[in-house]
Amino acid sequence: MFSRITKPQTANAFSHLIKNFSTTNTACRRVAVMGASGGIGQPLSLLLKNSPLVTQLSLYDIVHTPGVAADLSHINSPAKVTGYVGPDQLADSLKGAEVVVIPAGVPRKPGMTRDDLFNTNASIVANLAKACAETCPSAMICIISNPVNSTVPIATEVYKKVGADPIRIFGVTTLDIVRANMFVAELKGLDPTTVNIPVIGGHAGITIIPLISQATPAVEFPPDQLKALTERIQDAGTEVVKAKAGAGSATLSMAFAGARFAFSMIRALNGEEGVVECAYIRSNVTEATYFSTPLVLGPNGMAKNLGLGKLSAYESGLVEGAIAELKGSIKKGEAFVANNM
Repeated sequence: MFSRITKPQTANAFSHLIKNFSTTNTACRRVAVMGASGGIGQPLSLLLKNSPLVTQLSLYDIVHTPGVAADLSHINSPAKVTGYVGPDQLADSLKGAEVVVIPAGVPRKPGMTRDDLFNTNASIVANLAKACAETCPSAMICIISNPVNSTVPIATEVYKKVGADPIRIFGVTTLDIVRANMFVAELKGLDPTTVNIPVIGGHAGITIIPLISQATPAVEFPPDQLKALTERIQDAGTEVVKAKAGAGSATLSMAFAGARFAFSMIRALNGEEGVVECAYIRSNVTEATYFSTPLVLGPNGMAKNLGLGKLSAYESGLVEGAIAELKGSIKKGEAFVANNM
């Protein structure tokens, strides 16, 4: 099952990637960040600039990108940074991109759900997806912009309209895994860099389903504590929004998680075997046509969908409860493209 065949992507592996410049001998890659001047985009771009896996870093946003690019370009790491600003430079920012990371959009404020962002972010993701489909249709597209449960179907439908293959579109749910790893480590007194919790479903509320039964190393919790832990993982984004008191949402932790997913994708593109990350993709694993599960990544995107693995009775109930919510979010995204593009 999952615990026997996956290779956990831990923070140790992440740190190794961003620190050991001299030991990398694999091909490096051209990465584009869409929304590079924002609260997620800037720290994400910093992490990418600091990685030996990135040769060229293209930054795009509607404001301030030349300044962000100039700032990052002074860092003495190999990646060459270029900045692009405004719709007229969007296509140029994507030329030659092999991995595109999309954190563009408005952040959540107190009292807002991810779905409250839909009207603004749907248009942003649709326009960026169209540009990717037309300019770099073979690139791996990593979507962070919320609500991910709807923006990934939006990007997929846009690709179909343009005549591009949407098989390389991924919704980045890695922050849910990062949070689950940390919260479990805190409760059990473990080194968080050694913990790996697969998280399936989607990327909002009850659609976030941590599979504690498949944890590495194995852990157990009494039912009441397991319920509280699950709910904390599901509501962790709101926890940050409230703590920031109107100053934003999860930006630094999301940048870390987004960079981790991008690095895993690059390692897979470079031919490394056994690279596993959970991601929200078009799927036939459940009744929902999009669903996040652990994936083996490869040079062409997903090499293998590892599916749900063996679920506990509690986790099976969570999956059942998430399906209707996911179906609604997916339908909303698909309808947006049908009615607006």
